[in-house]
Amino acid sequence: MALPKIPDYPLPTEAELPQPRAPFELAPQRAALLVHDMQRYFCAAYGEDAFTRDGSTIAAAAANIARLLEAARGAGVPVFYTAQKGNQFRPDRGLQADLWGPGMQATPEHEEIIPMLAPVEGDIPLVKHRYSAFQRSNLDTLMRARGRDQLIVTGIYAHIGCLATAAEAFQRDIEPFFVADALADFSREKHDMALSWVAGCTGVPMSSDQAITRLALPEKA
Repeated sequence: MALPKIPDYPLPTEAELPQPRAPFELAPQRAALLVHDMQRYFCAAYGEDAFTRDGSTIAAAAANIARLLEAARGAGVPVFYTAQKGNQFRPDRGLQADLWGPGMQATPEHEEIIPMLAPVEGDIPLVKHRYSAFQRSNLDTLMRARGRDQLIVTGIYAHIGCLATAAEAFQRDIEPFFVADALADFSREKHDMALSWVAGCTGVPMSSDQAITRLALPEKA
């Protein structure tokens, strides 16, 4: 029931992105950025040397998230983080315990966001309870209060919490943008499945370069 050991795989390139059904266009004055579950516990599934190893999937994704963070903060785009708490009360953890076991411990080695992506003053951390970042959080309310109806999704794992978040965003009339090379997953097959599902049903897959270019656009009058 524990997390698998995840082998490296190449992240999707811009040329490999599936064509979206949605006509959504990312706009910095409408967008918020989500860094989803980039905690030490989840990143450890990629190996103890994941951030020093050549060809590391999670290191490549994290580097692109860092670029997006810089672009978002520079553009005045709100930044949200999700992070689970350790030693969860079993009834509160719910059905996730049946699939994934007890989860993380209440220690910095498990709970902490990896240092290269750590929140800064003005960023908004949210406690994660279920797959979707919207469940039992006030993410929707916080976005609406800031006039935001687009969500840029990054982090792990693409086919689980990131996909669930994109699906729920769409159902709340929030346009999802799924940054393919700023996500990581259990395998390239699952990663591609998540991109394909988002493209066909909820939102727009894009590259980090595409997202950064859009975030640099001047605000419309």
